[in-house]
Amino acid sequence: MDRKDFIRKITGVAAMVSLQSFRNFTDGLGEQDRMMPVLFIGHGSPMNGIEDNTFSERWAQMGEELPVPAAVLVISAHWLTRGTHITAMEHPRTIHDFGGFPPALHAVQYPAPGDPVLAKATQQLITKTEVGLDHEWGLDHGTWTVVRRMYPEAHIPVLQLSIDYHQPPQYHYELAKELAALRKKGVLIIGSGNMVHNLRMVAWDRMDRPEYGYDWCIEMNELFKKHILDGNHQALIDYEKLSKSARLAIPTPDHYFPLLYTLALQTSGEQPVLFNDKELLGSLTMTSVKIG
Repeated sequence: MDRKDFIRKITGVAAMVSLQSFRNFTDGLGEQDRMMPVLFIGHGSPMNGIEDNTFSERWAQMGEELPVPAAVLVISAHWLTRGTHITAMEHPRTIHDFGGFPPALHAVQYPAPGDPVLAKATQQLITKTEVGLDHEWGLDHGTWTVVRRMYPEAHIPVLQLSIDYHQPPQYHYELAKELAALRKKGVLIIGSGNMVHNLRMVAWDRMDRPEYGYDWCIEMNELFKKHILDGNHQALIDYEKLSKSARLAIPTPDHYFPLLYTLALQTSGEQPVLFNDKELLGSLTMTSVKIG
């Protein structure tokens, strides 16, 4: 046997092992009658994790409306890495990745379990890149502030998939498509960020008008919503071409990339529904999307 044949054979064996591992996992969950919905959540301030307001109340309502998931997989704007990683520990820690907030927020713990088996299965499901199994990260505020309002009993396993910040939008959209099989197995996938997110331009002098938005913020939010509802994903992938205002709305793509993960999982015939559709403090939007 020459070297090329040997490599071809062991590559084939590795692929079969990966597929078998994922099949074993998914067989354990069982096929659902319909796919689990997928969400993009505008998470906004960490205070939404403990305050009762329009946004957090809608998250809680969403938790009651959706089928109970077998697990939750979150792509959060706050876990940016080189390469792609997934949390694989039994008990992910609650990360307080912020400063300047009340002690009550820092005291919050969300003791949801992890799921190493699901982590391994997801790792093997993704072929676009090698996925690392992470045992250090945990649940950052892009995840726990939202999920604890949806599932306050912390009884559902929660995992995070990191964002490779060195890759372009198209890459993230294509990688996300490889997660589609999880929807059929009862896994709730959530992209957590904000469509418009420019903290440097927050209108602190408009605190008395919490739903205030700059003209460029409103313009971009309307453009995003139009393309989401029309299913025009390529325009959203190439967001910088939409308008000159895109550079103001998305000065860095960390909070925008999670939207692409959600949109990539939309299937033919699924109509997006918008919720929490509000501008905040001039330069932020909380607009969120439910698909399925």
